[in-house]
Amino acid sequence: MKNSTLLTTIFMLALATAATAATPQANWDEHCAKCHGADGKGQTKMGKKLGIRDLTDAKTQAEFTDVQALDAMQKGITDKKGKTSMKAIEGVPADELAAMVPFVRALKK
Repeated sequence: MKNSTLLTTIFMLALATAATAATPQANWDEHCAKCHGADGKGQTKMGKKLGIRDLTDAKTQAEFTDVQALDAMQKGITDKKGKTSMKAIEGVPADELAAMVPFVRALKK
């Protein structure tokens, strides 16, 4: 009986987690669009200030791997002097960050 209750609880938690997982679009809108822009071109006030590269450009996309993109989201980016140029995305589960990579790739025109 105890195993059945435990399995039911685990199943219900898994369903609740799946139901509350944010979409890549929602995560982009909440964590990325302020600087990168809704379209990924980086033409926002903050994007221009930071010199953010255009993620819709195929050449820009070719300059980083999927692993590097995920690493940037998880750890942030610092310049050669150690100054943070992009903060890590905090509070987003690893699987949701991983789902952001194909989303970023799809910005390419």
